[in-house]
Amino acid sequence: MIDLIIPWNSPVLARSMLCVLSAVLFSLEASPCKAQENSAPSPEKAPATASQQLPVNWLYGAYLPKEIPLEPLSNEMRWKLFVRQSFTTPGIYIKTGFFAAQDTVANVPPEWGQSAEGFGKRLGSRYAQFLIQNSFTSTGDAIVKWEPRYDRCQCAGAWPRTRHAFIRNFVTYTSSEKDLRPQVFLYAAAYGGATLSAMWQPGNPNIVVKGYQGAIAQAWTGVLSHLIAEFAPDVERALHHHKEQPDAGTGQHP
Repeated sequence: MIDLIIPWNSPVLARSMLCVLSAVLFSLEASPCKAQENSAPSPEKAPATASQQLPVNWLYGAYLPKEIPLEPLSNEMRWKLFVRQSFTTPGIYIKTGFFAAQDTVANVPPEWGQSAEGFGKRLGSRYAQFLIQNSFTSTGDAIVKWEPRYDRCQCAGAWPRTRHAFIRNFVTYTSSEKDLRPQVFLYAAAYGGATLSAMWQPGNPNIVVKGYQGAIAQAWTGVLSHLIAEFAPDVERALHHHKEQPDAGTGQHP
């Protein structure tokens, strides 16, 4: 209930939006992605196929592995990526289920109740919201040819990689794949999707509050997904190594 009655001029709203704005300004100032350009040149990478350019993970979304060169996407590839992110990969459905369950536990909006039917309504509402968000983001990025994927850092060390994951949620590459710009369309889409979803919800929720909640949700979920995308290969290698150790030890016994 609390998130539905926060007034538009609330100090909570002001602090939240100030945090997002500060993150964007810090991202442009720090620019770890540009720092990668000034580091030692990496070995020449072979051209990637279309499928290698468009991986979408079920947990952290569209990304680009370190070994794949960052190249501008054609309109056809952008469309394929949009379809994967919005319909054919499980990520959007997992995200929808998580937020719908959270809304059900919090009983927001209360008119839908906490029954299975209420959960179903929230599930449909959240999916429509995220589909609108994906559509707006993809359309805006396609118009100005901005990069829609997360690129894993071409750097070493936990802190540089963490900084890269954080900042890339607030800035993205232009068509040059080198210059950075604020993630205008990502956050405008998050705001717009949440605002439009308020129009079909009961109880006449404050659309401004709903919009800023959508933008704040994008901020923390985006940073979290980028951190997972950045360090997932390290976790997988550690688990694989741990799994192989008992086998190696067993093989030494007669």
